[in-house]
Amino acid sequence: MILSMGNSQAKSLTIGRLAQQADVGIDTVRFYERRGLLPEPARTASGYRLYTPETIDRLNFIRRAKDLGFTLEEIISLLGLQDSRGSKADVKELTRRKLEQINNKMQDLGRMRDVLTALEHDCAGTGDVRTCPIIEALSDGTVVDDADIAKKKNPL
Repeated sequence: MILSMGNSQAKSLTIGRLAQQADVGIDTVRFYERRGLLPEPARTASGYRLYTPETIDRLNFIRRAKDLGFTLEEIISLLGLQDSRGSKADVKELTRRKLEQINNKMQDLGRMRDVLTALEHDCAGTGDVRTCPIIEALSDGTVVDDADIAKKKNPL
């Protein structure tokens, strides 16, 4: 859409002003526009993009969703639901799947922490690296499993 110099243009934001007010980079705005997270902006006769003030709210939504771990594809889905006045059930399901991913990742991180803790405990921290249990475990592919970790925590 090409706008003539009028009242609607006075409320519009250039890409630089939008980026500044939303605290994002200009390249970020362009990227989100290309990916479909932002609607195509109106343009002046000379081709300058003009964004509505509501675009700031949309950029803030995107940032908050990213901060909570949603991927761009998931954010596109959330925005689509918001734009089409989709169902709360769909939003809840998307959120439930994200929570499941986060919980799985937390379990994986806990296992990684436990393995590294056990390896760190087994290493004296002195002497030649050739006898380091951490290096040996990484080199020969032996994996310390949950049972080994449990034995080290409760040796009896």
